[in-house]
Amino acid sequence: MGEAEPRLKLPENAYRELAPGESYRPVHEDDRGVLEVTLRSVAIGFGMAVVFSAAAAYIALKLGQGIESAIPISILAIGLSAVLARRSTLLENVNILAIGATSGILVGGSVFTMPAIFVLGLEDRTSFFQIFIVPFLGAALGVLFLIPFRRYFVAEMHGRLPFPEGTAITEILMTGERGGRQAKVLVSAMGIGFLFDFLSLTFSAWRDVFTTSLVPALDGLTHKVKAVFAINTSAAVLGLGYIIGVRYASIICAGSFLSYFVLVPIVAWFGAHIPGPVGDVAVPITGLSAEDIFFEYVRFIGIGGIFMAGIISIVKMSPVMVQATRKAAAEIRKLASGGLERSTHRTDSDIPLGVVALLTVVVAGAIWIYFRYSVLAGLPGATRLATLSLVLTLVISFLFAAVSAWAVAMISITPISGMTLTTLIVAAVFLAKLGLSGPEGMLATLLIGGVVCTALSMTGSLVTEFKISYWLGATPRRVQWSNIVAAAVASITVTGAIMLFASTKGYLASAAHPEPMPAPQANAMAAVIQSVMSTAEAPWLLYGVGAAIALIVEMLGISALAFALGMYLPIELNTPILFGALVAEYVRRRAPSEERRKARNNRGTLIASGLIAGGALAGVVDGALSWVADARGAVLWRFGNTGGFGNWVGLGMFGALAAYVIWDASRAAEEEGAGPAISM
Repeated sequence: MGEAEPRLKLPENAYRELAPGESYRPVHEDDRGVLEVTLRSVAIGFGMAVVFSAAAAYIALKLGQGIESAIPISILAIGLSAVLARRSTLLENVNILAIGATSGILVGGSVFTMPAIFVLGLEDRTSFFQIFIVPFLGAALGVLFLIPFRRYFVAEMHGRLPFPEGTAITEILMTGERGGRQAKVLVSAMGIGFLFDFLSLTFSAWRDVFTTSLVPALDGLTHKVKAVFAINTSAAVLGLGYIIGVRYASIICAGSFLSYFVLVPIVAWFGAHIPGPVGDVAVPITGLSAEDIFFEYVRFIGIGGIFMAGIISIVKMSPVMVQATRKAAAEIRKLASGGLERSTHRTDSDIPLGVVALLTVVVAGAIWIYFRYSVLAGLPGATRLATLSLVLTLVISFLFAAVSAWAVAMISITPISGMTLTTLIVAAVFLAKLGLSGPEGMLATLLIGGVVCTALSMTGSLVTEFKISYWLGATPRRVQWSNIVAAAVASITVTGAIMLFASTKGYLASAAHPEPMPAPQANAMAAVIQSVMSTAEAPWLLYGVGAAIALIVEMLGISALAFALGMYLPIELNTPILFGALVAEYVRRRAPSEERRKARNNRGTLIASGLIAGGALAGVVDGALSWVADARGAVLWRFGNTGGFGNWVGLGMFGALAAYVIWDASRAAEEEGAGPAISM
């Protein structure tokens, strides 16, 4: 069976709409003898989940961006298969993907919300288990909510939804022989990315952020105009920009340029004419640096933009929500009347809807117990508050599940941040009206958001796995169980990473943590919750300005969410993304032929994925080494090149790394371009 894998082919109608009366027959239509869930696939899948959970957590905490682990996991699965005594079957690799890719799913939901516990100073009210249980329950809820929609998205909409990422992964899995060579490229890039960022982070061989504030010739711009340019010089962000592409990266950077080169200087100019402090900031604006003005004022405009972008995405996708909800209701009615028969075909068998309903009740009960006896314990009316919080969680998760799945099926991007921020604002206002405020209110709101965010992350990524299974002939039921079980492993890893960085780096600047992890998404969530739940006056005017900007940007046909994220994230996290995207564009444009362009595009994407994974793992290792050193009272030896010299060295090394990517990607042979390009 293993030797025959490379000769397998997708049917001709895999990517097009079916003619009336035509049906799709997967690669393994109903072969019950083919190996699928094996000890090998489970072990490799869990290993991938642990490694990529840690790496993705680091990237999300540093850049506020999730990374998609499915493509590199697919390539590594094929590469490992090539060196084992028996080549893995196609469906074993699908199972590895189903288990391993849970890493990116859990990170997207957990890291965007749970670090806010530390930002808000609520860590004394929680524990490892309490942080772990939120993404795990949210992930399980996401799987259960998407099961009734599976046939609609993968079968009824066959050929009408493009599934760009699913197509790329399917092509990778189908080209098993080429996958071994691809794995070598990916692993080599991981090693380079790890070494590059490890030297910078752990040994301070150079600054990991180049900034014009350390250039004496630009003091006038830095201190008078308050205009500062900065670029993160890590391998991980360069790779992320390469994959994102020029259009999306340009929109993000445009939002950042508006914040740093327009709004910050305007606030500084007006602040120079105001003698005292403005708002809740104790220091007059004239005494603030450009970075301080951004964090104390302009950042809230970005939050307002993200909120409006979330509202816009909901309005645009409301027809999909209504249609998908009707479909699920029809399935439930058939189940209740006994008219829904369980499919006898392996390739169309889900977890039975009766079991789905039972598991949903169990998960909902676990969420209620968690809210009632952990989060709200000891408060007046705790039972009522826990019940209403549960209802709010279930309703929002169910309504947004179709939105998340549809967005991924169309463009491989889902507005998780906007939908989660919307959830937090609705939950915070709702609970505040019920009389819940202060630390208890903030924690309850945050945990509702954590469950919803993880559920939406799961539905968005799982719909891709469902489509891959439909194309190749994997068993949907096994994919569903694999995701639920793997969610526990990924939740443990992600929670460990969150608490590790909370201890070693912190998420807020302080004497103990002078250079904290940015955790931009979690800080945004914390700022919104604090505005509603605390007694401080919320910066509603700044929120409103951001909302107006996002609406105008959307009217111009530009992604409001991407632009608003750029306005909110620090400039040093956005500029390298654009730089990496320009490197990718240069690699593609200088190709002499279309086949060469595809080959370079594919190889460059592999290199970029390796840089992301390697650089992210370097950050995790650096955090672990710092934790061990602190525990033993030791001090890690460092070069200490963090001043002006290290500033220029970092920029030079970043340029050298970009030159390497261009050189290596340009070495691609034409056969590496077989199949569709895999750049997202």
